[in-house]
Order: sequence, then C-alpha cells, then structure tokens
Amino acid sequence: MKRKQDDVCEVIYVNREKVLSVRERMKPETTIQRLAETFRVLGDPTRVKILFALAQEELCVCDIANLLGTTNSAVSHQLRVLRNMRLVRYRKEGKMAYYALDDDHIRHLFDEGLNHVEEMKV
Repeated sequence: MKRKQDDVCEVIYVNREKVLSVRERMKPETTIQRLAETFRVLGDPTRVKILFALAQEELCVCDIANLLGTTNSAVSHQLRVLRNMRLVRYRKEGKMAYYALDDDHIRHLFDEGLNHVEEMKV
C-alpha cells in the first residue's frame, strides 16, 4: 500500500507569476556556485571552531592551535582554506601573523547560523 506524502503537492500547478518573479531575481550561476562553495567550506567543524574563535578575538596560529588542541600546521592549512574564501584575513606584526574574520558580513553570517542552530534545540 502506498503512503500519502504530506510534504508534496497532490496536483501539478505552476504559478507562472511567482516563478517569473523569482527567475528575474535569480542570481547568476557563478554567484550561486561561490555561495555553495562558501557553505561547503563552512561545513567543516574545525573551520567552524576557528571562525567561532576569531569572532571572539583576533588570534595567531599558535593561539588557535593551542585552543583547538592541534598542530600549527593543521591550523595553517585550515586558515589558508578560509583565507582563500575571503572568510578570514591576517595582518603581520613583526614575526607574528594575526587572524580575524574578514569583515562584518562574515560575522553576521556566522552569528545568524549559530542563532539558527541554537534555536533548533529540542
């Protein structure tokens, strides 16, 4: 016996006005791809921990490695991925490289994502 699915339409009907309205506002494929890549990069728990830490304080590689209990090399690799996606930036001060979130957009994106998952608690 086939079960009825409540989460799909029971009839086929396309609201052409809505589809056209959304189609006109749809972003270019390259923009969609970059956004998908950004979310893919954010799908790694270690990188999320790094972003959380950098949302609190500007930190150097050694600080982050100590905080996460991992190696400087592992942190440097993750920071390179984040930097390539323009999620973090660094500044040099003498022989030290300090990392921070790239801009307020990243902070807002991260904060909104965190708020979303914290509100999902069951």
